[in-house]
Amino acid sequence: MTRSYARQSLRGRSFNGQDLRQADFRGADIRGANFSNAVLAGANFTGVRAGLSPLVVLGLGVALLLLLALTGFIVAYGSAFAAFVTSLLEAPATAGQRLLPGAALLTLAIFVWVTLRRGLGAALGAFAIATSATVAIVSALGTGDLIAALLVTAMALAGMIAAVILGAIVLAMLLGLVPQWGVGLAIAGLAFALGALPGGVEGVQGAPPEAVGNALIITAMTAVGLAVLIGYVGLRTQGGDPRYRLIGPLVTSLGSRWGTCFRGADLSEADFSQARLSHSDFRSANLSRTRWASATGLAQARVEHTYLADPQTRQLVITQNGQGQTFDGKDLRQVNLQGAHLADASFIGADLSEANLAQTDLSRARLVRAQLYRANLSTACFTGAYIQDWGISTETRLDQVVCDYIYMRLPDRKDPDPCRKPDNRAEVFQPGDFADFITPILKTLDLYQQQHIDPRSVAKTYKTIDLFHHQGLDPGAAALALQQLATQHPEAGLEVLTLEGRGQDKIRLQARVNDQADRSQLSAQYFEHYSQFKALPYPDLQALLAGIAEKDSQIHRLGAMLETAIQQPRFYVETYQNQGEFIMSQSKGNIQIGDVQGNISGLAAAGDNQAITGSALGDISGSVTMLIGQLPEASEEQIQIKALLAQLQSVIESEPALPEEDKAEALEQVKTLAEASYKPEDGPLKKSAKTALKILKGTAATLPDATALVEGFNKLLPAIATLLALI
Repeated sequence: MTRSYARQSLRGRSFNGQDLRQADFRGADIRGANFSNAVLAGANFTGVRAGLSPLVVLGLGVALLLLLALTGFIVAYGSAFAAFVTSLLEAPATAGQRLLPGAALLTLAIFVWVTLRRGLGAALGAFAIATSATVAIVSALGTGDLIAALLVTAMALAGMIAAVILGAIVLAMLLGLVPQWGVGLAIAGLAFALGALPGGVEGVQGAPPEAVGNALIITAMTAVGLAVLIGYVGLRTQGGDPRYRLIGPLVTSLGSRWGTCFRGADLSEADFSQARLSHSDFRSANLSRTRWASATGLAQARVEHTYLADPQTRQLVITQNGQGQTFDGKDLRQVNLQGAHLADASFIGADLSEANLAQTDLSRARLVRAQLYRANLSTACFTGAYIQDWGISTETRLDQVVCDYIYMRLPDRKDPDPCRKPDNRAEVFQPGDFADFITPILKTLDLYQQQHIDPRSVAKTYKTIDLFHHQGLDPGAAALALQQLATQHPEAGLEVLTLEGRGQDKIRLQARVNDQADRSQLSAQYFEHYSQFKALPYPDLQALLAGIAEKDSQIHRLGAMLETAIQQPRFYVETYQNQGEFIMSQSKGNIQIGDVQGNISGLAAAGDNQAITGSALGDISGSVTMLIGQLPEASEEQIQIKALLAQLQSVIESEPALPEEDKAEALEQVKTLAEASYKPEDGPLKKSAKTALKILKGTAATLPDATALVEGFNKLLPAIATLLALI
């Protein structure tokens, strides 16, 4: 049962280690609460107020104001004392004595200037160098009294600089406690002044009357200048300026010490939208797909070693707006950007694995080499996006993706055509087309995973053209249109690769073309030819087919292949070229993609990958029969393997003791063996064939030895293994 703490006051409560999955904390006051190591997956923290409790804020505020008063005292006292000491050296007799006052002011000025331009770390280094140089010069030119005065002045300057750093830390913490920075600055200035007044007076005690005036003027000017510096550094530190990262983490650490603690908690899928989260601790927490939309205060929270530590990433998950921005190479794993505006953004080489990008606008986004393994892209908009070499997996969700067109490459001077899909620039994807286009890529990746192949290691040796038919397919017209297209553009190297569809509902025909081919022109001309041939009366179309088939038998085979395929309720067909002949392989499970040279397309596809049982057995049987029937008979070995596979199929189908589901699985293995027989020397095919033999032997092991299937397997499998060189 889901626990509800909505709009309750939970200040200081401890939920350490508790299981609070899906708990409702909407609008709750969780300041000072402890959620360390708690399981809060899917919890709703929308609009919560986290951070420091009011009592802690009061106590900490008083302590910080006292520290600011002490800072003012130190700054004013150091300024006054240094001015008093240097004033005693008026009318100096030596060059060293004349150098000391100016050197002190110059050193302080260098520190201030470097602090403003480069940050505190660089300023401290500059101060050390300037002080060392001054000591060396004065030691060489001055007397003992002058050197003593120099050392006193140097110590006063060091104390002032230490006070500046302390004041900046204190001010940054104080500004984190007040809702209005203007109010915080006013209160801090008052505390500083209350400490500076007695400090300045104390610093000139004992000075001769003639030196007090000059000393007080120098003191006032120096104290005001350093107070402004403290205010600036404190403000920039509170704003997350990287120049002051020397003290920024310390400010955040001290401020979050008594705040809401989520350290080590499981916050996966939790929702912190519109939450106030300053002075909270998220170290070591699981922030997988946690939602931060419109949250405030994360810059003042402890988020070390999480994706929130990067300012740009933190801003992105808060605003949900990265339109036109560059995130190249960013580690964005497990971020939640659901519904974000990312149009025209660049994610080249970024890692978005396991991220939630559902309903995200990625139109025209550059996803080149982006990793999207196991990411959720449901209902995202990909229109105009560039997806060259992107990394997706079978677990990447692409349900109901919105996409009019996509680019497979980035344009450059050598290739101004970035491989648009659909290829015809006058066309756009119809509803569901993008899913049909991208599914083969996922299925191919699934095959690579099964065979332990890295998809990135597979060379993409050619481009493809995808031809979508939304109102059925006339096999004869399609075959003639392809033939005419190949005749008109021999330089394109047109070659049919795959055919996929659901009966006459929606059909995608994919062909290979070379790099120089104009795919948009080819696509437009194909459909122009197809419409012309389809408009012909049936007798004329058949006569034309018959006449061309006499000269080119491949056209007849291609037309027959298309005719056979579209009779199936759901089909996936691959074509191979073997000695100039089209060979069809219809698949619903395991796949093999390529041509006789072993080239593999990064876009060619796979089958339905669904369980094949019951009535589907007939489909599998027909597919296997068709595949075996097309096996070549150019040699004695090929004739033998064809006969053995036919016998193996018959033994499986006629075995009454084998359930239909097991028969379907066994026939799938026969089909794998048949595909391997086209090219026995192919490594991946041989590996698949060995696996198929093991599965068939395992199937036989489940039946009594006296069954016809076991006896048949004992004779047929060793012979097949020998002919395919599997043993």
